[in-house]
Amino acid sequence: MQRTLYNEDHEAFRKTVRSFLESEVVPHHDEWYAAGLVPREFYYKLGELGIFGIEVPEEYGGAGIESFKFEAILVEEVHRAGVSLGGSGVHVGLCLPYLKKLATEEQKQRWFPGFIAGEIMFAIAMTEPGTGSDLAGMKTTAKLSEDGTHYVLNGAKTFITGGVHADRVIVCARTAAPREDDRRFGISLLVVDTKSQGYTVGRKLDKLGLRTSDTAELSFTDVRVPVEDLLGEEHRGFSYLGQNLPQERLSIAVGAYAQAAAAIRFATEYTRQRNVFGKPVASFQNTKFELAACQAEVDAAEAVSDRAIEALDAGTLTAADAASAKLFCTEVAARVIDRCLQLHGGYGFINEYPIARLYADNRVNRIYGGTNEIMKTIIAKDMGL
Repeated sequence: MQRTLYNEDHEAFRKTVRSFLESEVVPHHDEWYAAGLVPREFYYKLGELGIFGIEVPEEYGGAGIESFKFEAILVEEVHRAGVSLGGSGVHVGLCLPYLKKLATEEQKQRWFPGFIAGEIMFAIAMTEPGTGSDLAGMKTTAKLSEDGTHYVLNGAKTFITGGVHADRVIVCARTAAPREDDRRFGISLLVVDTKSQGYTVGRKLDKLGLRTSDTAELSFTDVRVPVEDLLGEEHRGFSYLGQNLPQERLSIAVGAYAQAAAAIRFATEYTRQRNVFGKPVASFQNTKFELAACQAEVDAAEAVSDRAIEALDAGTLTAADAASAKLFCTEVAARVIDRCLQLHGGYGFINEYPIARLYADNRVNRIYGGTNEIMKTIIAKDMGL
């Protein structure tokens, strides 16, 4: 079926991204994979390409495009190439929506130029050891000083993507105790300078997949955060997190669809080149049936993903819509990638082959952004169950 999501401008952007990935990322990606992160200077190249400024308003130096479609194309092309751009996805996909909606005029003037250029890389720190998806149970505190000029931040965060290279981190912390009738009250968002005294980057976590994306533990010991770096209103952080979760979950859904499509591409190329019993593996009926079944599932995931992107751009994407898209696309990707790895035989288990890395990278899709069990709970609630 003809895909109608993108226009000529989008496809021109796709060509630019694909060319950039082929010249600037693919030749170096094995080195980045071995190192466990991309070089810090690579983010400057993404800034020069204009990737970070697409959705930033024009008055701050961005392109001012109010659409998720360019970000979706970047995700599709990154997975098509079998590479990763480190923590840049969090910088744009997760952090930018908070800055656009909540930052004051002074904060935007101060942060957006560096954000666009890749000079100020952002990450977001929500999860804590022992709390997982229960964000209301966080223990990190930020107490306002007696003179009201700064907060004193103490606590720890884990699973922070982009945490190694980040220059600023949006930290979720308790600025007040929870109320008896509302345990979500009292959480605020602070944009913390990672060069602050008492701010420590702990272990770079040794993950099963996404090995080129630096994921770290962070700790805060009496970190002074100026009140000018409070993002949004005090004590309303939990509601802000909830407002941005649908877009985060859509991003995961789009990524999962793109991974599944890439898996079919890798498996098709491999089975055409690999000979068994004197014939290409692709010539066997089982291979054709497996790839055909995978393609049918990916077609369905593409339709779900595209419809959700249109809804986000139109401002009609609900929490349940995003949960449904994430649940469906991530489950499809898990099945498709597994079947495509099987078609590689023993080589599918070797990290030299992109399908093996993709298999490992894909597994977290059903965990982060809210587990798929949480997605089912959201959908069921929307059904009135």
